Amino acid sequence: MLLDGDKWQAYFRDFKRSAFRLEVHQTYTMPAEAETVRAFLAGDPMPDGFNAPWHDLIRGHATAGRTMTRAKVVRRPLTDYSRYLFEWCVPENVAAGESYQIVDLTNRPNPGLPEQDFWLFDESSVVHLNYRPDGTQINRELIQEPDIGKYLAWRDIALESAVPFGAYRT
Repeated sequence: MLLDGDKWQAYFRDFKRSAFRLEVHQTYTMPAEAETVRAFLAGDPMPDGFNAPWHDLIRGHATAGRTMTRAKVVRRPLTDYSRYLFEWCVPENVAAGESYQIVDLTNRPNPGLPEQDFWLFDESSVVHLNYRPDGTQINRELIQEPDIGKYLAWRDIALESAVPFGAYRT
């Protein structure tokens, strides 16, 4: 089942305990971010209120005791997109209450993580984020009857292999 619009947004509004994202791609080409990525690469200052609605969502979940966690796989040299994330996006996400972890695979083998981005909500619902090789999102796919044990294992491998964003040295 493909998710879009309010059906997709409902997963972020309505989860009860936890939301975990594994990010494995080095570049994402998201139309909604195109202008801010260009501004970042041009050396412009970050706009006031940048990503404020997302930060409000994170804060609301954190205040209610719900966790939002991401594990981002990186390889050096960092792509322009990863530099954009690390300078403009992640610090404020973390300040709002998101746990953002970095899995640097530059000088080590993959510990067993998939090549598939996904969100895992409440340790029971899995949504694959499918991308073209250039990082353009194709769709978001709710996985029917997922093997939850497999996704929990991937989450655990990612987190065991990660360092917190604040401890990562770019």
